[in-house]
Amino acid sequence: MSSAHPGPVHVVGAGPGVGAAVARRFARAGHPVGLVARDPARLAALTLDLTAEGVPTESYPADASDPADLARALAVLAERQGPAQVLCFGPPQGAVLSASVPDTGAAELEQALALHVVGAAAAVRAVLPAMRTAGRGTLLFVTDGAVEHPDPDRAASAVAGAALRTYTALLSSALADSPLRVAHLVAVRRVEPERVADRLWQLHDTGGRAYTVLDR
Repeated sequence: MSSAHPGPVHVVGAGPGVGAAVARRFARAGHPVGLVARDPARLAALTLDLTAEGVPTESYPADASDPADLARALAVLAERQGPAQVLCFGPPQGAVLSASVPDTGAAELEQALALHVVGAAAAVRAVLPAMRTAGRGTLLFVTDGAVEHPDPDRAASAVAGAALRTYTALLSSALADSPLRVAHLVAVRRVEPERVADRLWQLHDTGGRAYTVLDR
């Protein structure tokens, strides 16, 4: 999937941990970086930090749980940098996802699914047409270990993770005969952001299993 002219990597849910590490890792390979996150002030600070390090970075704030907002942000980044060659979708877990099963109701499940599953589908719909036209592209999804080890005290997170796993598996199957790649990386037990970024890069560059677990 490497190219003499790497296209942008657009990171949804960018923060100072995995998002920043992904930006740095892909930038080392020549990819321009586009960042999307909900908090404009934190996003601006991260953009300035990366730019100061020499990483060509653009950003646009959006709520990943709002499909129209997210699509607009990714469209703006595509206008500024060109269409994404790589989408990395990994919004951080919200506090609402940490309630136990008896304390998890419809509102909590709706919020978790909107962020991690509806948001993922919206991001894919935003970038996939251009990837198909270009004949190249990678769709990366990163989540924590709740997918592998469901915790009854983090019910919404476990449910959303399982739903995202199903979505990415179906997406991978649907695109199996195309040049596009799909990978869902599960980082268990707080793996270092740099290791997560390295593995995501490998999944983009050389391929691998559509569902991959990274443990310490």
